[in-house]
Amino acid sequence: MNGKPLTYADAGVDIDRGDAFVDRIAPLARATFRKGVLGGLGGFGGLFELGGRFRDPILVSGTDGVGTKLKLAFLSGRHATVGIDLVAMCVNDVLCSGAEPLFFLDYFATGKLELGVATDVVAGIAEGCKRAGCALLGGETAELPGFYGDGEYDLAGFAVAAVERDGLVDGSKVRPGDAIIGLASSGLHSNGFSLARKALFEVQGRDLFGPALGDFPDLAAELLEPTRIYVKSVLNMLAAEPIHGMAHITGGGLVGNVPRFLPAGCRAVLDRSTWLEPTVFKAIRAAGVEDAEMQRTFNLGIGMCVAVPRDRADAVVERFASLGETAAQIGWVEAGEQACTLVGERRDK
Repeated sequence: MNGKPLTYADAGVDIDRGDAFVDRIAPLARATFRKGVLGGLGGFGGLFELGGRFRDPILVSGTDGVGTKLKLAFLSGRHATVGIDLVAMCVNDVLCSGAEPLFFLDYFATGKLELGVATDVVAGIAEGCKRAGCALLGGETAELPGFYGDGEYDLAGFAVAAVERDGLVDGSKVRPGDAIIGLASSGLHSNGFSLARKALFEVQGRDLFGPALGDFPDLAAELLEPTRIYVKSVLNMLAAEPIHGMAHITGGGLVGNVPRFLPAGCRAVLDRSTWLEPTVFKAIRAAGVEDAEMQRTFNLGIGMCVAVPRDRADAVVERFASLGETAAQIGWVEAGEQACTLVGERRDK
């Protein structure tokens, strides 16, 4: 061997930089801790006790990522909100069982760890956990030289929630005649970005830093608007009103996700005239995307659907409004094939 000894840093992995990153993010994670968290950070596993808060708990877990929305973070140099998306995609899913998110874990992988970028990302994850009321209990940071392009990274998230057995929401109580309440999305959320980027940038030639389609400083800000987290408002509603079924509107759109809470012999009908679609969907449509493709790809302005007894629909809408949600009765359940159909005239912002 000639010259200096070969080190891990020579191969592209800087252990000291990784340790410095942990020091930076530890306070962010601690700020999310809630009752039930045991110990601190740095162990081989995060510890959480259910204690006496649940009589007969069922644990609910979920995992997801952010997808190609991350490409816009890379191109814009804006990394502060994709962590919120990561949390939202997981906690909104487990929420559909009526479960309260307890804790969250993240996986951050990159070719070369950039402390500023990584800290922005984890700060967003911590903010998402605060919005969901869950603890950021731990995570993993992987520096993988040669595996990702310069300035690129990927994210995965993992949420664990709990619900009382007799409070489990599984769609079994859904009946023909139930009303479907829609909660507005904050835009694209974190699905369909491969098609959105092709439509807006390749076909229409829009500038990422050019004019926004709606009320945002620029297009980058509009597209990076984080996924809305519905946890606190829905948990509040569950304590007050009977909810028969819930669907988080992600990949597959309304037509693909609403049937997931429908029992056999029930179909959902959604009236498009009852809500406003954000302008970004109109712009994507203008690039030549047919309506059927829009329906099965995007949320079209509805981020969460809730099925409730018809006689409680007005009260549920009013309560959601008082909790800060834009809500409306957007459809109903009727007897028929297990599917979701959109009817009525679309309303664009």
